[in-house]
Amino acid sequence: MSEPSPRPTRAEQRRQSEESILAAARQLFADLGYDRTTIRAVAKAAGVDAGLVMHYFGSKDELFARAAKLPADDLPGDDPARMAEALLGSLAKRLDSEPVASLAVLRSMLTNAGAADRYRSAAEPQLAQITAAIPGDDAELRASLLSAIVHGVIIERYLLRLGRLAEASPEQIVHLLRPCFQDLAAGVTGRPTPSR
Repeated sequence: MSEPSPRPTRAEQRRQSEESILAAARQLFADLGYDRTTIRAVAKAAGVDAGLVMHYFGSKDELFARAAKLPADDLPGDDPARMAEALLGSLAKRLDSEPVASLAVLRSMLTNAGAADRYRSAAEPQLAQITAAIPGDDAELRASLLSAIVHGVIIERYLLRLGRLAEASPEQIVHLLRPCFQDLAAGVTGRPTPSR
C-alpha cells in the first residue's frame, strides 16, 4: 500500500498559484497584447479569483513585468564568430518551441508605450554586449541589425504566420541566416559579386 502524498505547504501552494497565473498571463499577453488582456481574463484562464491575482501581483503592470520577463542570452563578448553562433543558438531555441514570454513582449510593445519602454530597458544591455563583440566603427548599427533580424523572424513566424517561415525548421532558418550573422558580426562590408 502506498503512502498518501503529503499535502503541499502554503508556500508551495502560493508558488503553484503564482506560476499558474504567470503562465496564463504570458499566453494572454502573447495572444491579445497588453491593452486587451484583463486581470479577470487572466484569473479565469488560471482558474483563480481576480482578487488573488491582484493580491500576488498588485497591478496589471506588475503582472506584465513578471510574466514577460525574458531570460538574458549568454553572449561571449570577446569573439564575433562565437557571439554570432550564440545569437543563432538562442534564435533556434525560440523557433523550436513557441517563446510565449517573448511573444507577450513583442505583441504588447507594439500597442503599449509602457511595454515598449520596459522592453527597451531590458534589451539595451544585450545590445551593448553584441556591439562590444563586433569590430569596426559601425558596430552599433550591425548589432542593431542582428537584433532586428531575430525579432523580425520571431514576429513573422509566430505573430504574422506569413509564408514558409511559419513552417520551416529551426535548422533551415539558422542555416540560411548563418552567413549573414557571421558577416554582420565580423564587420564584413560586402561579398564580392560572382562573375557570370
